[in-house]
Amino acid sequence: MSTRTRKPMNVGVVGLGDISDTYLTNLRNYTDSVKVAACTDLNPAAAKRQADRYGIPVVHDTLEALLIDPEIDVVLDLTTPNAHAKINLAALHAGKHVYTEKTLATSLEDGREILELAKAKGLRVGCAPDTWLGGRSQTLRALLDSGAIGSVASGVATCVLPGLEWFHPSPDHFYEPGVGALGDMGPYYLAQLASLLGPVKSVAAIGKQTFDTRTAHYPTIAGHQIPVNVDSHMSATLEYHNGAVVTLIQSFDVWDSQLPRLELYGTEGVICEPDLDPLWGPNVFGGEVWLKTGDTARFRDALRPDPLPDWERVEVKHRFNETDIAADPALPRVNSRGIGLVDMVLAIESGRPHRCSGEIGYHVLEVVQAIFASATERRFVDVESTFSLPAPLPTDFPDSEA
Repeated sequence: MSTRTRKPMNVGVVGLGDISDTYLTNLRNYTDSVKVAACTDLNPAAAKRQADRYGIPVVHDTLEALLIDPEIDVVLDLTTPNAHAKINLAALHAGKHVYTEKTLATSLEDGREILELAKAKGLRVGCAPDTWLGGRSQTLRALLDSGAIGSVASGVATCVLPGLEWFHPSPDHFYEPGVGALGDMGPYYLAQLASLLGPVKSVAAIGKQTFDTRTAHYPTIAGHQIPVNVDSHMSATLEYHNGAVVTLIQSFDVWDSQLPRLELYGTEGVICEPDLDPLWGPNVFGGEVWLKTGDTARFRDALRPDPLPDWERVEVKHRFNETDIAADPALPRVNSRGIGLVDMVLAIESGRPHRCSGEIGYHVLEVVQAIFASATERRFVDVESTFSLPAPLPTDFPDSEA
């Protein structure tokens, strides 16, 4: 681990729901960079339970009390998306850096206000997902940077599931307007693509609401009827500024599939994320990377006696290569969520840009909304926001920041 001797930045956590277990478990590995110093939640019992479980020294009764706490440097916002704008803006007004779970906000107006306020105050805004900092995505980035498949011409990114009501204890939110598979799972795929290809230029999409209601199957709410108020299946075409054209399919209406989760097609070869489990896509940190170059992928002769070569399994040399998100629901998930926050803290100290930036978070939000608008209005929609391609994560991060 790092040999840094500087005082860690104090983090105040807002929102102690399901995802907090993952963050609080993982941030224990980086106590020389971040210290979870306080927390608060609308449910005081939840805040106390997590504080006792993870040794958080201060539990504030209100958000306002946490924000005026002079010991807090960074606010980690783990609340639901509809609360993000209010909390992130309040934290910035209080002089705190912000790292927020996806999405940055629920409207572009709020997203712009967050970024403008942070810039005016000289504060940082970071935004999940940070799963693209994981070993597999960083291996993809290294292959692209090395020219292994030439220039990326096109690609496919798919997340097709039967719906989160099969395994989530609170699934109603996922079928509200602006959410669905695109709003919930899409940011993982769009953020990963952003880290590999840069910003989107324009989109075209068609959506479909297959069912009017869904039935919950999670044991504690089995039989609960969920009204559907969003397109739960979305098919979109994304045109990137670098010339790539990517087909994006995000659906809660598919019983099973063997679709690849993500493939990029270059002028000299193909890269594939081959996971068979539909949950092992860009919303986890690890997994295999497969590669075929033009020489190994080309069909030269239909009568050739030897079979076509198998995919090359590319060694994942980067850290953060966990794939276990299907653990016992009663236990914290095993993954590296929170390294985006650690990277932001280290970037603040050194003065460099952080990777999971508010600008990327805003761009992903705009792309999601552009896809919904395109599907509703049956037209191409241009995307105005942009960002600089983030630097690759060093293979020995965070040791490299010592």
